[in-house]
Amino acid sequence: MSNQLANNNIRNDLSADCENCFGLCCVALPYTKSADFAVDKDRGTPCVNLQSDYRCGIHKNLRKKGFRGCAVYECFGAGQKVSQVTYSGNDWRESQAVAKEMFEVFPIMQQLHEMLHYLNEALSLEDAQPIYKDLEVALEETEYFTNLNPTSILNLNIPAHRAIVNSLLQQTSELVRAQARHKKKQKKISRGSDLIGANLKGADLRGANLRGAILIASDLRDSDMRVTDLIGADLRDANLSGANLIGSIFLTQAQVNSAKGNVNTKLPASLSIPDHWSE
Repeated sequence: MSNQLANNNIRNDLSADCENCFGLCCVALPYTKSADFAVDKDRGTPCVNLQSDYRCGIHKNLRKKGFRGCAVYECFGAGQKVSQVTYSGNDWRESQAVAKEMFEVFPIMQQLHEMLHYLNEALSLEDAQPIYKDLEVALEETEYFTNLNPTSILNLNIPAHRAIVNSLLQQTSELVRAQARHKKKQKKISRGSDLIGANLKGADLRGANLRGAILIASDLRDSDMRVTDLIGADLRDANLSGANLIGSIFLTQAQVNSAKGNVNTKLPASLSIPDHWSE
């Protein structure tokens, strides 16, 4: 099977399919009352908006109802994997013991599926060819972990595996960004920078390493962010109106959903303009 065909098959399993999930993100995960959540919720407690059919009662109005955090969450397909594969369709409501274990397995599965998402993207990048073999090994091992039984999943050393994957993603980033032209006028920003509210309007950020950068409420209007590494960057309320993110790597739909923008924002082909950008 070719890399591209394999990647396409994997990609189909890395998007949330709420119809085949038991509302796990609405139950297993805790949150605190804040600008992103209207109320407090403990781990393992169903959200007040979760209906008996596992659907969200305010899904179309999450942002307006004070649940913006839910609107930008992404499980990368972990919800349906845990619901339909790990637990073979057995509902958490059937027993307290199953529920407790399922709620512990879910966040681990989410991490594994997130890694699969990034590894899959790395394998789709031509510039990453020198490390394709290592990426494929990491992807296959991660996929294997997702198919283990609950007890084995709970015993996985996720930090150790994430470190291996992260190293490969860093190498991928270096290979891809090497093609970007660096000019004196480019804004120099280091990895993990605190750029809350920063004025980066019209900045030339081509090839920048913005891994983990805190860009909350930053002004990125009309900025050039082509071939930029955005893995883990916090884009909440960042203004991307008119920005060019074509060719940026490791940018997720959840990150885009958390930001502001308009029809002039240029996104990678795999991502779409959120509905709230037109509000």
